[in-house]
Amino acid sequence: MAKNETHVAASPEAVWDVLSDPYAYPRWVVGSDRTLEADADWPIPESKFKVRLALGYTDYTHSRELEPHKRIVLDAAGGTMGAARVTISLREEAGGTHVTMIEEPAGFVEHLGFLPPVHWLIHLRNIESLRRFKRLVESRAAENAGKVHAVGAS
Repeated sequence: MAKNETHVAASPEAVWDVLSDPYAYPRWVVGSDRTLEADADWPIPESKFKVRLALGYTDYTHSRELEPHKRIVLDAAGGTMGAARVTISLREEAGGTHVTMIEEPAGFVEHLGFLPPVHWLIHLRNIESLRRFKRLVESRAAENAGKVHAVGAS
């Protein structure tokens, strides 16, 4: 199991807005290129979206469990790289939201979860994913705050 954490200077609602947008995932998930299609009811459990991965592979990410504004559990398949179970938890804290991401191999590569180098590689990749996630959420939150301020000033 690889565990990564970060503080995002935005509300849990702003963080959830990014998690609820299947077209945002390629902007922060390392290794994905773009979202090709998405179920209209994403992220309701059993909904999915299709992404193009590195090297032109395509695969699906499925929502498995959901507590809006608090937690989402995803099954992210990685083509020949195998599948992953990803749990993202949100906790409101002073000045923003604490985000925890736990990822572990799943499916036919689940047995690799016992190998420490696998956790280390996933952890390293997710350092960058959460760095991108934080930047995306904070920039969207600032942009939305600017729109609200501009509307209020009119």
